[in-house]
Amino acid sequence: MSKPIKAVLLSAFVFPGVGHFFLKKYVVATILASASFVAVYYLVSSALQMSLQIIEQIQAADVPPDVLSITQLVTQQMSVESSQLLDIATYVVIFCWLVGIVDSYRLGRLQDNSD
Repeated sequence: MSKPIKAVLLSAFVFPGVGHFFLKKYVVATILASASFVAVYYLVSSALQMSLQIIEQIQAADVPPDVLSITQLVTQQMSVESSQLLDIATYVVIFCWLVGIVDSYRLGRLQDNSD
């Protein structure tokens, strides 16, 4: 398997920046991986915080444990500010992933051509 294909597969299926680590492009790899990690951390912590609040309301018997009530609660808890931050974090992850895939393929091809 060629270098560009390995780098693309690593970037696409493991995490953004891993393909760059494979190609020994450590600065770009660190930037992509760090930005992606921060964005994923924010997304997961926000989802966890929201789910814990919903669980507390269900346990306190404020909300009946059915699908419609929980769906309404989730919709209510998504304020405009947090929704915008969640959108930004999602876009950062998607952007880093796509840049990681495309750039690792480009760098792998350059390394193959120089060898």
